Amino acid sequence: MHENIRSVAPTIATVLLLGDTGTGKGMTARLIHWHSQRFDKPFIEVHCGPFDTLIESELFGHEKGAFTGADRRKPGKFEMAMGGTFSG
Repeated sequence: MHENIRSVAPTIATVLLLGDTGTGKGMTARLIHWHSQRFDKPFIEVHCGPFDTLIESELFGHEKGAFTGADRRKPGKFEMAMGGTFSG
């Protein structure tokens, strides 16, 4: 784990940390930040749990009746960008 943090921290690469609650994703993100060239800049952490349904619906769309208030099919941003460019 420490080798991975040390190898990715000095780069400008985007890193996706996956894992169950309590596995240390937040601490790993902090360690990457602390060892990066951005260590003197703010580290802003956002808990996305409350946004799951909203983000999922925006990115992937939904079918009519999928949840309360889904009165019609709505294509997601990924579907809408098919063959083009998606920027988030």
